[in-house]
Amino acid sequence: MPDSPAPAAVPAEKNAADGLPSAKQDFIRQIVREDVASGKHGAIKTRFPPEPNGYLHIGHAKAICLDFGIAREFGGSCNLRLDDTNPAKEDPEYVVAIQDDVRWLGFEWHELRHASDYFEVFYLAAEKLIRQGDAFVCDLSAEQVREYRGTLTSPGRNSPYRERGVDENLDLFRRMRVGEFDDGARTLRAKIDMSSGNINLRDPALYRIKKVEHQNTGDAWPIYPMYDYAHSLSDAVEGITHSLCTLEFEDHRPLYDWCVDKVDLAHTPELLAPLLAKGLPNEASKPRQIEFSRANINYTVMSKRKLMAMVQSGLVDGWDDPRMPTLQGIRRRGYTPASLRLFADRIGISKQNSLIDFSVLEGCLREDLDAAAPRRMAVIDPLKLTITNLADDHAETLTFANHPKDESFGSRRVPFSNALWIEREDFEEVPPKGFKRLVPGGEVRLRGAGIFRCDEVVKDCERVVEIRGTLDPESRPGMAGADRKIKGTIHWVSARDAIAAEIRLYDRLFSVPDPDDDTDGKTYQDHLNPDSRRTVTGYLEPSAADVAPEQALQFERLGYFVADRRDHRRDAPVFNRSVTLRDTWAAKA
Repeated sequence: MPDSPAPAAVPAEKNAADGLPSAKQDFIRQIVREDVASGKHGAIKTRFPPEPNGYLHIGHAKAICLDFGIAREFGGSCNLRLDDTNPAKEDPEYVVAIQDDVRWLGFEWHELRHASDYFEVFYLAAEKLIRQGDAFVCDLSAEQVREYRGTLTSPGRNSPYRERGVDENLDLFRRMRVGEFDDGARTLRAKIDMSSGNINLRDPALYRIKKVEHQNTGDAWPIYPMYDYAHSLSDAVEGITHSLCTLEFEDHRPLYDWCVDKVDLAHTPELLAPLLAKGLPNEASKPRQIEFSRANINYTVMSKRKLMAMVQSGLVDGWDDPRMPTLQGIRRRGYTPASLRLFADRIGISKQNSLIDFSVLEGCLREDLDAAAPRRMAVIDPLKLTITNLADDHAETLTFANHPKDESFGSRRVPFSNALWIEREDFEEVPPKGFKRLVPGGEVRLRGAGIFRCDEVVKDCERVVEIRGTLDPESRPGMAGADRKIKGTIHWVSARDAIAAEIRLYDRLFSVPDPDDDTDGKTYQDHLNPDSRRTVTGYLEPSAADVAPEQALQFERLGYFVADRRDHRRDAPVFNRSVTLRDTWAAKA
């Protein structure tokens, strides 16, 4: 559907007591509020720092809403920074998709930055660490480093190269810089504490040799900084006040602070000279890292590695397969920016990891589309219904509201004839207890057209192929017989005027709540739901086909559907089911 309007780019309403935004309350916003009230920061600055090594998913939506939302609410700014420090796994395709996703969610960044913008700064900072005795060049292999690191219960051992002199370390590091050594031959490591209870502080690597061409810097760098080092200094360079991360980075925070403190960009402006030469602004400061829980949702996986494996093995139709939890995928499924922002608000921000039920996400979409989606009639499992007391050439149009709760949506004209399509499930020869729709000899109200009585059932062998009967001519809305009590109302489309459409009925990609649980010896791929997609030919009233790609509709009594953003054409409609009208999985349980 068309992009939902982006939230206004203005601060939230002010609290009369302290003049600070008060619309949302959580522990991070409380920290920010206190920092602003104390005068610690003149302006709030955040960043969203994705790695361009895959597509963003629903969990990233929570982070985007938080990073950009806090900046907006407190009148600050938020950068989009691509953490492009591992070029072997990065691709410009992902960069384009990331920017598209952020804008689609309704946000705009203050500046687009890349970690690679700061490669020269990182390098100069590393030389400073060496001169201070805080870093050394190590010749241990990756396997030896793991061996020396120790375990959670036993301390590590110092590298035999830890006490190299400053001059030797500088010489080796500069030779690493010009590409003299092979990949993996040496690393630059921080000199912290091999006995620390926090393994992240046991002399972690700051640089590794990796002779891979970079999408932005080409072959200029045969060495690349490690994530913790690059991320912390990038935040410091940009003047980020609050660096918001998920909980797995909590144990990395001491290393984050160590890098920021030891390099101390705010008091070593000479390290920033490369940025000034490029004309890049910088506001070196000491950022504060704060961690929050991830958005973990059942019946899905969020690991980029696992999502990549499913794409590469053809288990799904690509990153934007509507069954995927990627933002590109759920957008194609029909999820809206407003529904995802509502989801982020509803699950909240906390320090406690929890598993969110998929129905919460679906409920947010239903809530948004209930108000936003025009109504149309469609039949996805058709059964022919013939009105015998209307002529074969009978043709008229009936008027229907586009939305039962909002007159501003206007109305439409729907063709009506003596031959209709109805849903097969709306007729039962032998009805179960409580069935209120059409049965042999029974009556049902045809939505907006009157009361129909079933007089004859036509079968091919055991399969019902047609229902024949009469329409009460006095039972149309507004007529004398319209108030006659009838238990059931069903929808329909005129068979003569209906537009055939490809209808893709999507469901959850996995059949178990926790596909990552391998205690039964099965992998997540073993739990793929074989019924996650079913494609049928349905029939639409003409106005339903005549919509643009990404337009959401409620097909009455069936659910919310969206015109596929890739494949839909007005002359060949393709609709994806976004969500049912009710939580069908709860009913199964």
